[in-house]
Amino acid sequence: MADRLDISQRKKDHLALCAGDNVGFRDKTSLLEQVELVHDALPEMHLDDVDPSVELLGKRLRAPVVIAAMTGGTDEAAIINQDLARAADQLGLGFGLGSQRAMFVRPHTAHTFQVREHAPNVLLLGNLGIVQARAMSTAEIATLCRDTGADALCIHLNPAMEIVQPGGDRDFSRGLDTLRRLVEELHIPIVVKETGCGLSRGVAERVRSVGVEHLDVSGSGGTSWVAVEAHRAVDPDERALADELWDWGIPTAASVLQVQGLGFRGIVATGGLRTGSDVARAVALGATAGGLAAPVLKAHRAGGYDGVVAFLRRVVLTVRSIMLLTGSRTVADLQRAPRVLGPTLARWVPEPRR
Repeated sequence: MADRLDISQRKKDHLALCAGDNVGFRDKTSLLEQVELVHDALPEMHLDDVDPSVELLGKRLRAPVVIAAMTGGTDEAAIINQDLARAADQLGLGFGLGSQRAMFVRPHTAHTFQVREHAPNVLLLGNLGIVQARAMSTAEIATLCRDTGADALCIHLNPAMEIVQPGGDRDFSRGLDTLRRLVEELHIPIVVKETGCGLSRGVAERVRSVGVEHLDVSGSGGTSWVAVEAHRAVDPDERALADELWDWGIPTAASVLQVQGLGFRGIVATGGLRTGSDVARAVALGATAGGLAAPVLKAHRAGGYDGVVAFLRRVVLTVRSIMLLTGSRTVADLQRAPRVLGPTLARWVPEPRR
């Protein structure tokens, strides 16, 4: 019972902290500001000719935008999930659920994750931690996916967050075996995602070797989940460790560069994306879509469902406008658009194999 109560309180804490302003990285950024897109003063097309649609996980999005995973497991989370899923459905975007561990441990919270009736056509991403997935049978995981109508399942990797979390996981063994099992046995695609610390090329190569075809890099530069846990820590040693690791991780733009050329079918860039300009720059680096979390949550806090729709419309309009201003008729064109990288980001470009 203690664990169940802890999960519920943790979710409430996470929502309150993420809606605030003191959980960002201190000195590290996403490095998206070091992506300069080259202006095309003669695009030779009408804005209406720009097609920002993109295919991701078997569904066509009307723009390369995903509302990234945030929450679930509480009454407040139920309202947020329903509103965000409805907004994504209306605008033809993707939507990610928060960790469904709460749904598995506390079945009576399942309704907080069930958004299909509110968003029948949305690209819906389920979510489960790799440590929890390791302990569950494929059949149990399939039930979680079926009960939410998820189109794909994100398996999140979060060792930095867990080792500073009070009562968090400490054993991260057999993760690759777990991914291999789910790729082979689950009936929907697996998306490997981080939770704000980014994915390196080495990790990307390892998960690709077991058949994973989709990533969410979830890099550093936005919400630091280590920082979130620092605020929750009671033990002085846990607080000191979280404070030391506050800025740990690979910047989002760097992570997108790191995972290029490995044969992934879809790459979502999350972590510090706040605007349509950030989405466009992430796509120009090779991402299939950009994901936003904290700015969407703040838009919901400020204006509810209508506030979210208005915010996301601005994001999409900016993406379309930047596509025009780079001469990019399609998302594929934007991925090939000329760009100039700042010196820090340029150092992350993978060196060619000899």
